[in-house]
Amino acid sequence: MVVAGGSVAGLLCAREAASAGLSVAVAEEDHEIGTPEHCGGLVSLAGLGELGVAPSARTLGHMAESAEITSPGGRSVVVPASGQRVACISRRSLDKQIASQAAGAGAEIMVGTRVLGIGPGAVRTAAGEMRCRIAVDARGAQSLARSDRSGMLPSAQYEVRAGWIRRGRIRVMLDSERYPEFFAWAIPSGDGWGRVGVAGRGIDAAGALGRLLGEMGPHAVLRKVYAPVWIGGPVARFDAGGVVAVGDAAGQAKPTTAGGIFTGGMGGVYAGRAIAGHLLSGSGLGEYQAAWGRRFGAEFRRQALARRALAGLGNGAIDRLVGAV
Repeated sequence: MVVAGGSVAGLLCAREAASAGLSVAVAEEDHEIGTPEHCGGLVSLAGLGELGVAPSARTLGHMAESAEITSPGGRSVVVPASGQRVACISRRSLDKQIASQAAGAGAEIMVGTRVLGIGPGAVRTAAGEMRCRIAVDARGAQSLARSDRSGMLPSAQYEVRAGWIRRGRIRVMLDSERYPEFFAWAIPSGDGWGRVGVAGRGIDAAGALGRLLGEMGPHAVLRKVYAPVWIGGPVARFDAGGVVAVGDAAGQAKPTTAGGIFTGGMGGVYAGRAIAGHLLSGSGLGEYQAAWGRRFGAEFRRQALARRALAGLGNGAIDRLVGAV
């Protein structure tokens, strides 16, 4: 089995398949697992536990204490988060932890290996073709761009040093004109530093984020990442065309927040187990999609409804809603 992409989902798929005794290779185009760090870095500890990951001290930054939601008119509501056990983590470190698990199970991790194409029985890389019985697409949302851009939103996220970032306090900024169908966010990595980002339908993400940072106060930008986010929900088939898709490549990011560490990670777990069963005992690959659907199907349908409702609200309605809360 060859996994194209060293994402959380791809690495968990590799870990599960290798643990079952399959020969597994992971081809990651970047020269470091966990780079570039697209993710905001929020995940529940319960979710990590279900993924089979006990976060190291380096991975686990701190626990979220509250989330402040701000409307376009400046109204805000603070939602306590301590009871939900949501952690602000280092995605770079988390990815490395899971890569270590996969390697420990016997998977070969190949960084700096650019994937040129995926098809039934083969993954083409810049270093040559890798033949396999099952190819897994874990390359992220860009895999969906070739067939469907309707659920894709441009996004920008910067690593920022700023005195207005507070440890444990997440900020979400709603504005249907500046961030249509989505929002802006600030997720702390610690006191005075964190990740600030924006996404929205048809926006100039870099320009929108630059304006937001200018309004929020003095800051220093340490790193810039531009990557689309997917809010279109799961694709119709996870194993279409003889290729198994996992994580964002399968549309397993949440329609409300585009977060996918847990939902996409469980996709990787289910896929790895189903592939092992298929190759070792002849069971059907369809169990992968069935298992994921049983776990997340109803939740994603509810989130899709919430997403459409939010997309239909103007700034006046958002102000009134936040004020009422």
